[in-house]
Amino acid sequence: MKELLQERLAERIEGFVNGKREIQPSCSKFAQKKELFHRREAEVVKLKGKGKIKGYLQDKTRVYYVVHLEYLVRQGEQYYIEEEVEERVASFYQGKLQRDEELKPHYSSITIEEEDSGQQRVGYERITYQYDRLKAVQYAEKWWNSYNPAYKSFDVDCTNFISQCLRAGGAPMRGMPSRGKGWWMSGNNWSYSWSVANALKVYLGSSIVGLRAKTVSSAEQLTYGDVICYDFEGDGRYNHNTIVTGFDAVGMPLVNAHTTNSRMRYWSYEDSTAYTPNIQYKFFSIQDDR
Repeated sequence: MKELLQERLAERIEGFVNGKREIQPSCSKFAQKKELFHRREAEVVKLKGKGKIKGYLQDKTRVYYVVHLEYLVRQGEQYYIEEEVEERVASFYQGKLQRDEELKPHYSSITIEEEDSGQQRVGYERITYQYDRLKAVQYAEKWWNSYNPAYKSFDVDCTNFISQCLRAGGAPMRGMPSRGKGWWMSGNNWSYSWSVANALKVYLGSSIVGLRAKTVSSAEQLTYGDVICYDFEGDGRYNHNTIVTGFDAVGMPLVNAHTTNSRMRYWSYEDSTAYTPNIQYKFFSIQDDR
């Protein structure tokens, strides 16, 4: 099984880089990604993949495994490496590979409106801080494909990861112990805004105490350490968040994220299996309070 999966991965890589027909049905995500690179006038010079079996299902006829992909991208005179981790399931019958598919990432669809959106009220004192964008990005680079044991991790971990990056940049917590107030994590408890995508979007869009952000109209207006929120279905429920960690050759943001662990990924997520034509974005520029 391991050898067959390695052969399958090699076929997918060759098909992506050289444009050759794959033996198995073509991977729609690879096709989307290739089209996105084409529209950006970028090309993948080299693609490497490494797989690891994580477990077996149904009397070893189904294999759960992960693939770490590294794309060496050239865009004009600039080169950079994009990385992502796929979770996949392969099905076998009589020792032959029958089906190999990526597990669709489960992004949060929960909508939780905070009791306290972050607006200043009597009794709140101003919390001064300066956001250290370098430290936020360094944290996002260090932990993009692993989990800091100092924090609880979640099955749907994207917002928890972004909150940790913001905290590494010096963003102040407030509101504990009420889960519906502020933005915080303490021990085995945390606010909704710390871990739920839509709640963080609500908080960033309204807070004027502690962690604050300014809504901007386009991705081009963002810089290192800023946050993008995604509503894949366009139904008003935001279900994913990323942090800006770099820029491509024309100045468009590249992002890091958890859930589908990704590094230096193009910000639009048009190559995601969760993408729909109805996608909506919110762009947040993190503000200092000095």
